[in-house]
Amino acid sequence: MKEAAGYDYFDVAADVGVKAWGPTLPEAFAQAGLGVFALMVEPASVDARESKEVSAQGESPETLLVNWLNECLYVHDIEGFVVSRIEFPVFEAQRLHSLLWGEDLDPARHRVGTVVKAATLHELRIGRADRGWEVRVILDI
Repeated sequence: MKEAAGYDYFDVAADVGVKAWGPTLPEAFAQAGLGVFALMVEPASVDARESKEVSAQGESPETLLVNWLNECLYVHDIEGFVVSRIEFPVFEAQRLHSLLWGEDLDPARHRVGTVVKAATLHELRIGRADRGWEVRVILDI
């Protein structure tokens, strides 16, 4: 039986897909974000020492997800921040505000994995699932 919230990966030619689910849409978004960060650094090795604020806007749930994931990737790329937990103090139809809990990348403790360039709208799906919500997003690596 599948857990209430989580993420997994699916194969896409030259890229990687993240499938995430949760009982609510914000939880499915959070799991998608964790799935993206897990490609870059093993989440179990990351301590939730501090938080970074990431906000995004979008005219649809799909553009909201992609814009938010790309803002998260920006924080990782520019600030070297890795994540182990995600919260959404604000989650509305066309805007959200999140807290990424984690720490600065430490090459001595964090094994760096896949470089993720961007989240894409290609074949993006967001919808109701058996026990909540499911999202599928393809990442440019």
